[in-house]
Amino acid sequence: MATSQATVTANLDPVATGQVIRIEVAGNALSLYTEAPVLFHAMLADMAAAKSRIWLETYIFANDASGLAIAGALMRRAAEGLDVRVLYDAVGSQATGPELFSDLRGAGVQVHAYHSLWEALRKFSFFTILNRRDHRKLLVIDDVCAYFGGMNIVDHGRDLTFLQTDEQQAPTLGWRDLHVRLQGPQQQEIAHSFHRSWLHAKGQYLRRRPKEYRRVKLIPAEESIHFFDSGPGLSFSRAARVYRKLLRRARHQVVIAMAYFIPVRRVLRALLAARRRQVRMSVIVPAKTDVRVAQLATRYLYHKLLRSGIRIYERTSRVLHSKVVVIDRQWTILGSANIDPRSLWTNLEFLAVIRSPRFAAAIRRICRYELRHSRRVRLADVEHNTTGEKILNTLAYWLRWWL
Repeated sequence: MATSQATVTANLDPVATGQVIRIEVAGNALSLYTEAPVLFHAMLADMAAAKSRIWLETYIFANDASGLAIAGALMRRAAEGLDVRVLYDAVGSQATGPELFSDLRGAGVQVHAYHSLWEALRKFSFFTILNRRDHRKLLVIDDVCAYFGGMNIVDHGRDLTFLQTDEQQAPTLGWRDLHVRLQGPQQQEIAHSFHRSWLHAKGQYLRRRPKEYRRVKLIPAEESIHFFDSGPGLSFSRAARVYRKLLRRARHQVVIAMAYFIPVRRVLRALLAARRRQVRMSVIVPAKTDVRVAQLATRYLYHKLLRSGIRIYERTSRVLHSKVVVIDRQWTILGSANIDPRSLWTNLEFLAVIRSPRFAAAIRRICRYELRHSRRVRLADVEHNTTGEKILNTLAYWLRWWL
């Protein structure tokens, strides 16, 4: 099937068709994915080739065509004696019946649900347990490669073999997202991140991260990749600090493509401060979304952002689920964290800060594709909102910490 797909898409834009974009950064081979079917094929191939371990961490593990294919591969390899682990979020995967996870356990997969209702009852800590989610998406294969980014194990209406070649043919199918496969010396850092997350989820001892890590110290190299476990407490570095650190560096241009964009506190101030430095700023958000209240909260901020000179675009046709920021054509922030209160302050997230003009150029090319399928929001559009729309947007923004 891979051969036939390559034949069909050989002469088409790889950004539009979801083909893999490959770039080397700091001695690591990075493969960039924008479409779930292509990503899942790569994951299944790596799982089939694994020799010792397969570790999967995901917010959503659905029992659709893609989820069942991934589960089947995990069960086969566990039955063959590999160290196979699955860490999933209990709330994010609540629509998935317990049978899938029971089948995984029965095949020898080590399965753990992060912050389940049972854990909240047992520890009598409903607010902390049920409010704090594991929003990370990682896959570790042996000491060979690892995946990170924004894609869950869910196909959102597409079966595993579907490959979009023309958005106009089926504009409601599939989500647009970003995910990375890394092969190289820094794969061990992603494996270590999973191991820490596994210990944390199971309530085992977790050593504090050093102060330099929590403060997002970046080495002064022409090319570099830094990974950050984001979350509350001294064992992590909050996502807000990562975004703010890089936004303060901006001098020329910032491009943001974000599934849920509700900047608050210091991150919002960093965005507005960048505009006061005359940094050109474009923000792409979804016109269609799976969380309507979050979209209304974003629209509450439109007037302030547009008045500051930030350009806002709403991605049409398909749901935009990306979480990426490109700064001055050399810095890229990519991972599982949205720029919203939950990701910035509460959830467990995984972020990569990549310094590479070539990687940034690839991401900007993807963002230009999203822009071509977006409508620009102008100040006049916001000023003509009805009273009812303004009230709904305000109410949604009041709920921003609970979305």
